Amino acid sequence: MLKEPKGPRPRKVIAPGRIMLYTALAFAALYYALPLYVMLVTSLKGMPEIRMGNIFAPPMEVTFAPWIKAWDSACTGLYCEGLKVGFWNSVKITVPSVIASIAIASINGYALVNWRFKGSEVFFGILIFGSFIPYQVMLYPLVIITREMGIFGSLWAVIFIHTIFGMPLLTLIFRNYFAALPQELFKAARVDGSGFWGIYWKVLLPMSTPIFVVAVILQVTGIWNDFLFGIVFAGVKNFPMTVQLNNIVNTTMGVKEYNVNMAATILTASVPLVIYFLSGRYFVRGIAAGAVKG
Repeated sequence: MLKEPKGPRPRKVIAPGRIMLYTALAFAALYYALPLYVMLVTSLKGMPEIRMGNIFAPPMEVTFAPWIKAWDSACTGLYCEGLKVGFWNSVKITVPSVIASIAIASINGYALVNWRFKGSEVFFGILIFGSFIPYQVMLYPLVIITREMGIFGSLWAVIFIHTIFGMPLLTLIFRNYFAALPQELFKAARVDGSGFWGIYWKVLLPMSTPIFVVAVILQVTGIWNDFLFGIVFAGVKNFPMTVQLNNIVNTTMGVKEYNVNMAATILTASVPLVIYFLSGRYFVRGIAAGAVKG
């Protein structure tokens, strides 16, 4: 029988490189978390306490009045209805834009990999080229197009534009992900008699949950945080939450309520944060599985 070694167990030595790595990560986390901490504690303070000037101190008396005002009665330009109107406008813009852009892009990527047609590479090249054109260059033509379509100044104009601009990048992501899947599965499905839509629904979708989550997170974050398209195409009564936040923060009438501004900022950023934290595990899996390869 082997005898157990005697004496104290050797201590694990932490390598200097690992210490430097953890130190760098700690500083990076502090750098990004500190502004959020300041926003949070400021939103929970009253104005007399804020005027004392210590922005890093926790609130001596917690109050949720700034949050209630930011949501329900803060002035966002001509109207003093709070962020709740912009929140529902953003929901009405984000949900159909995300669904439409992901559905179209996933079908595009699927067709470009498994059902190539004549000129498919040219089509894909043009699609990718279009994704690198700055949005600002296309604003005036898009205004004319949406005006001729009769949707300028409505939520439908913003939905249409976000759907169009989301497709090039999403098509690239889906195409690269689908290209990494075993092609034998698709060949076997064809042999069994499945056609274009049969393979898409029965074979492709069940295997592609991570990449769909990646697409949802990218689109929700981009569309929800958008300011440019919302202010240009939505119309005054249809402004999304980001535009209303800008109007609250930049108002110059009366006393500058920093606690209300901070509460409004956190409320506006809450939806993408919640979605990422709920589905972050799938996001990492989708990226690792080839979402950005190619």
